[in-house]
Amino acid sequence: MPDLRRVRELLLGAGYTVAGVRASLGPVAGGALARDEIVPALRATAGGSPVEVLTRLFWLQVPVPEDAVAADALVAVGLAEVSGGQVRALLRVEPLEAVDGDGHAGYAVSDLKVRPGDGRVPADDHVVGTGGASGNLARLVVHRPVDNVLDLGTGCGVQAVHAAGRSPGARITATDVNPRALELAEMSFALSGVDGAELLRGSLLEPVEGRRFDLIVSNPPFVVAPPGDRRFTYRESGMAGDDFCRRLVESASRYLNDGGYCQLLANWLHVDGVPWEERVGAWVDGCDAWIVQRDVQDPAEYAELWLRDSCEAGTPEYRARYEAWLDEFEQRDATGIGFGWITLRRSERPAVRIEEVRHAVEQPVGAYVHEVLDGLVKAEEFSTACGRRLAAAPGLVQEQIGPPGAEDPERIVLRQTDRLRRAAGVGTVEAALAGVCDGTLPLDPLLDAIAELTDTDPGEVHAHAAAVLPELIADGFFA
Repeated sequence: MPDLRRVRELLLGAGYTVAGVRASLGPVAGGALARDEIVPALRATAGGSPVEVLTRLFWLQVPVPEDAVAADALVAVGLAEVSGGQVRALLRVEPLEAVDGDGHAGYAVSDLKVRPGDGRVPADDHVVGTGGASGNLARLVVHRPVDNVLDLGTGCGVQAVHAAGRSPGARITATDVNPRALELAEMSFALSGVDGAELLRGSLLEPVEGRRFDLIVSNPPFVVAPPGDRRFTYRESGMAGDDFCRRLVESASRYLNDGGYCQLLANWLHVDGVPWEERVGAWVDGCDAWIVQRDVQDPAEYAELWLRDSCEAGTPEYRARYEAWLDEFEQRDATGIGFGWITLRRSERPAVRIEEVRHAVEQPVGAYVHEVLDGLVKAEEFSTACGRRLAAAPGLVQEQIGPPGAEDPERIVLRQTDRLRRAAGVGTVEAALAGVCDGTLPLDPLLDAIAELTDTDPGEVHAHAAAVLPELIADGFFA
């Protein structure tokens, strides 16, 4: 697409990147825009510079003077139209920032954003642009370079663009059920300099049956909606309950190379009388798994969230739609809906961890997610015998809690200052090991020395270590 490559040069030459837009807006207008309030951004971009003009046109979605932009080039590729001396965007073009915040990743082409108060709702085949979910997934995906990638449910192609940036030269395959999504993804790839991507239409893993990948990444249509209610293909699969996410997780190992990853965002039902960890954990097959619940909403909150997302609040259909969602959750005995991350890695001897992590963690998680899975495997294989060595994780701090002046603390806490920022209450044995373990000495003599220093039976110290260290290894305090 030579014309789109020319537009790419125009965008880059104007400084229309995340860094350029951020500098143009400033913190106040940028913060307001994150809340979908465009008035401060309109004020901040009134100067007429190239980056301000493109920000108004493609991000704020307001007309700009024809002589302020290369209108012919934008019209030729279908990004804009000219009428009455004004250029109006037909599509939204958003710059993407690299997940580590270091540089420009590319561009995402999507349908124009529908904002509250516009008086309309998205079309059934609406293609959304970037957002909180796509950003979260991009920061979760493993940073290790791979040879081939599947972006399942690509939408406007955000994850494929990021994958191409992390793994230059990788073979990129992108799928979606929505033909319009594939068209716009192809435009995103051209504007981002991603060449040779394969685009296939179809649901779930059907378009790539019989193939294997090093990485499958998916921001899927995970919204749990009334059955058959496939009104917005970008978020609703039409499958019952959380079946789309379940089927993807259950099938993933058959489409992964040895050691390959599948990473996705997901929603899952909390069913009355069934622990959510047990229910979601049953989906995993043939893979190491780290499943993290980041939030939970009750059925009413969940329905309201997605009705707001599609700008249906205040429409004549709002009440009936709300009732339909509540009926669906009631029929399924759903007490809530969980939001979270799922990371899978194909393995012969799977290690699985399912947990809730509500607090802020170091980003991007993808920089260390492979070490989280490695820690789960090491925890299951852990033994204090056979010359095993351990190293305390870098960045640990120790907190001692007790009355001022007390000789011994009532409680000792190890806290991670980076990565997952966990905290764990520990005993004197674990605290002592955290101070001396650097991976150079076998564990056995260290435990013997701790027993001697604390005047404790060595057998008790070894038994205590065998009982508590696996969980601390799984939590990332030791490796």
